[in-house]
Amino acid sequence: KQILTFSRQSEIEPKPVQVKVILKEVLKLLRASLPVTIEIVQQIESAAAVMADPVQIHQVMMNLCTNAGYAMRDKGGRLTVKLVETDLNDTVARGMGDLKPGRYLKLTVSDTGQGIASEHLSRVFDPFFTTKPKGEGTGMGLSVVHGIVTSLGGSVSVESAPGAGAAFDVFLPTIEDQPPAA
Repeated sequence: KQILTFSRQSEIEPKPVQVKVILKEVLKLLRASLPVTIEIVQQIESAAAVMADPVQIHQVMMNLCTNAGYAMRDKGGRLTVKLVETDLNDTVARGMGDLKPGRYLKLTVSDTGQGIASEHLSRVFDPFFTTKPKGEGTGMGLSVVHGIVTSLGGSVSVESAPGAGAAFDVFLPTIEDQPPAA
């Protein structure tokens, strides 16, 4: 399914989606699958909507959170998920992958895991690139995240250092019309 999504062969049906609702659903699902040594912290401050297929938002969240959980599997830690609205001016937007200035939903998924080596940071969104042992990863998760986010007119970036965890920031353009309550 991820390869189909990455190659844009799957059917997508964009509609107004309240990310907050999907986020809470994903975190509930993850709580059951992550070790109890991993604390999940939710800082969901926005009910803004984006134009997307709900399955795409679900995939983005699952991939980012699953990777964070994997990074903390041995020692435990804290998975923090933040959802806020932010305004990007022309200068900031251009520096983030040529986004258009305006109102964005900023989703941050951060962990206190092992971090990503600096030599790997530039390749984390490449298809089939993985640092996981054979049989534990396909290298498609972050490339799918990147593909989905950019197809929605957004941007994704990562900050990390070995031993200092990782933080992924996803920016998605918001829409004026809020979807009806699900």
